[in-house]
Order: sequence, then structure tokens, then C-alpha cells
Amino acid sequence: MTGRSDIVVVRWPGRHGATEGGPARLLTAYHLRTQAEKGEAVAGAAELPDRYRAEISDPRTVFHDDVVLLALSGETPVGCVVVTAAVEGRSEIKRLWTDPEFRGRGIASHLMSAALAHAEQSGVGTVRLSVWKWRTGAIALYERLGFGITEPWDARDGLVFMERTV
Repeated sequence: MTGRSDIVVVRWPGRHGATEGGPARLLTAYHLRTQAEKGEAVAGAAELPDRYRAEISDPRTVFHDDVVLLALSGETPVGCVVVTAAVEGRSEIKRLWTDPEFRGRGIASHLMSAALAHAEQSGVGTVRLSVWKWRTGAIALYERLGFGITEPWDARDGLVFMERTV
């Protein structure tokens, strides 16, 4: 576990009791916001595309080969990030999300630092990510952390592709 005085980052699932609820609430908020930002708003999680509903309803299975990190404030998960299992010396960072009520406290930076530390300890040479072009705050964070624009690996419009060496 790593942390500031009021926030700790833990691996999920883990031994820390507060993580029992896992990332489901955070992933729900992430996917609902993303759908709305793409102009495809839905009323609730039940209306999300199948792959996103699966992440919410069964994150242990969906992310079984990956590392899920949760930021906790006391017993409450307030942020999450997923680091995929390495493929050909590269991992991907996905689903970085901070509960809007807890933004402005450095939680996303803390989660990213923990994700990069995990990648380094795992022997990964490169970490990549994709981010929607309208998420300018996230793009600025990634640039501050040394990520640079790279060639796309996904055909969806509106994504910015970034990577950095570890």
C-alpha cells in the first residue's frame, strides 16, 4: 500500500477489507460519464454496452490477468486505475477515474504513480494508454508524467494515443 495521509492506494482484490466493494461504483461512473461525453448518454449501467457492463458486474473475471489499483479515503474507494498484463513488454493503463467529489486532491496523480511503479516492478519496458481528446486535464497529467503522443492502435475516432518508457 502507498499513500498520502488521507489517501492510500491498494491492489484489488487484496487483503484490505475496505476493497470488498471493489471498483464497481467507480467503473459505473466512469462508463456513464464516457458515454455521455461521446454523445451516447444512457440512463443507467444496464444500458451500457455489454463489455462495460461486464467490467462493472464482474471485475474479478474481466481484469483477472490485470492489476486493479484503488485509491481509498478511509474505507471508501475514491479512485481506480487498471494496468493490463504485459504483452510483448508493454502494458496499458486503462480506466483511470477519480470520484468527482474527491477531485483536486492529487488522487489521479497518485494512482498513476502507483501504476507506473507496478509496471516498473513487473519489468515492463513501455506503458501506453488512450484517452478521449476532450479530456484535456487527463492529457495534461499524462504529459507531465512523461507520456508522449504515439501512433494509434485503435480505429475509434476521438482518441489520443500516448506512451512512455518505464
